[in-house]
Amino acid sequence: MNLRELVSALNDFASPALAESWDNVGLLVEPSPPHTVNTLFLTNDLTEEVMEEAVQKKADLILSYHPPIFTPLKRVTWQTWKERLVVRALENRIGIYSPHTAYDAIPHGVNNWLTKGLGACTSVPLHPSTAPSSPAEGSHRVEFCADAEHLDAVLSKIKDIPEISCLTTLPARVEGEEQTRVSLNCSQKALLEVVALLSQNSLLHHKTEILLLQKPLLPHTGMGRLCTLSEPVSLSDIIERIKGHLQLPHVRVAVGAGRTLESPVKKAALCAGSGSSVLKGTEADLYLTGEMSHHDVLDAVANGISVILCEHSNTERGFLSELRDALAIHLQNKINIVVSEKDRDPLQVA
Repeated sequence: MNLRELVSALNDFASPALAESWDNVGLLVEPSPPHTVNTLFLTNDLTEEVMEEAVQKKADLILSYHPPIFTPLKRVTWQTWKERLVVRALENRIGIYSPHTAYDAIPHGVNNWLTKGLGACTSVPLHPSTAPSSPAEGSHRVEFCADAEHLDAVLSKIKDIPEISCLTTLPARVEGEEQTRVSLNCSQKALLEVVALLSQNSLLHHKTEILLLQKPLLPHTGMGRLCTLSEPVSLSDIIERIKGHLQLPHVRVAVGAGRTLESPVKKAALCAGSGSSVLKGTEADLYLTGEMSHHDVLDAVANGISVILCEHSNTERGFLSELRDALAIHLQNKINIVVSEKDRDPLQVA
């Protein structure tokens, strides 16, 4: 596949618009066109060891869940390992694409895969995503009616206000009189100026309607998951299930105040990776994530919530095999998809 065609297909699989605002997603490194992709290489973290593996396996595009370029690079030299990744990629004509939190949000993404470690359950996003393109512009819509005597003067002043969009006029009949219905979208800041302007004419102000424009929620899409198990399960059994799902010999556990390893778990809140900010304040029997700060763990335990920590990338990496199969179908088996064998969590127990 042509690189641009493949990137478009990857964006359709998980829209970059679903990623968090602080994230750096999409095509990060692009070889000079035209660039054909025969082999797509999947990894959770793009390290120098993984890059060497990608070169050896003749990858044309690396899909790295975590973006290897996050903070801006001021230069591309051989001095730091992340700069060297860019150099090696370009020298070997390998593109780099990162989806990161877009894959966290989608219904068929990382967090959905992580819920499977709990057993039979239903889940909803902890922080639902909104439709990125609806409404198109503005936070409020203002509608009012004006007669011919006031219309031109009011419209002239409104057009001078910044952050006004979608300004339309339509004929209207109000109380038997021919008038014009004016509709516009505006920002919160512009709304104050529009209302102040209309307030100067009591007739206009009296006929004004202000609507709050809210983007619709996307079903089953968003950050984190709140899972309700079909049947309560002891914390010790949940621990074993998680270890089996993630193929880990051990996890770290903090037992909630007043709970034991035999206490039942009915509701579990989870977030792949670093879950403190996503999980904080959620009422549940259990928090499941890769890592949390010491003080956030203490807060959870004090509130009677047990915590299972599996290390950051261990809650993400296993998704790659499922992703490989899903992308093969999405891309109609047009390219070879390979999962890294060198990618691994940097932490181990000594």
